[in-house]
Amino acid sequence: MAELKPGDRAPQFELPADGGGRVRLSDYAGVHLVLYFYPKDDTTGCTAEAQAFNERLAAFEAAGTRVLGLSKDSPKRHDAFKKKYGLNFPLASDETGEVLEAYGVWVEKSLYGRKYMGVERATFLIDPVGAIRQVWRKVKVPGHAEAVLEAARSHGASS
Repeated sequence: MAELKPGDRAPQFELPADGGGRVRLSDYAGVHLVLYFYPKDDTTGCTAEAQAFNERLAAFEAAGTRVLGLSKDSPKRHDAFKKKYGLNFPLASDETGEVLEAYGVWVEKSLYGRKYMGVERATFLIDPVGAIRQVWRKVKVPGHAEAVLEAARSHGASS
């Protein structure tokens, strides 16, 4: 599958989420969506990233933008993660990896020379009609939420 880029349609999904609910891309029709993919709940980088988005939720909402995190962790793990860190946005669970594959973020990684498959830390800004506006791949956590918020503000004003 070709790598998703700005202008492409965001792949549709329906997944279990924290709190026993379900989440769909169509739930976000009419607003901008920050869909961020992360490797694992309650790890250092993923916690810092979630907290950075959480701290800026009001600013994202003021820009007409919602935030959704997505990993392979179970909804039960998401519940514990959200409770532990007071996260106020939904976390979707893609235990089968189908959505990770559709977005091209299930990739080969390498650690100490060992190759394995895992989730690439990546973020997609999706517009109100479901088109991808911006993509960040191989995300480094420091400063990332701020960069995404700035993009959301500029795209929010232009569409």
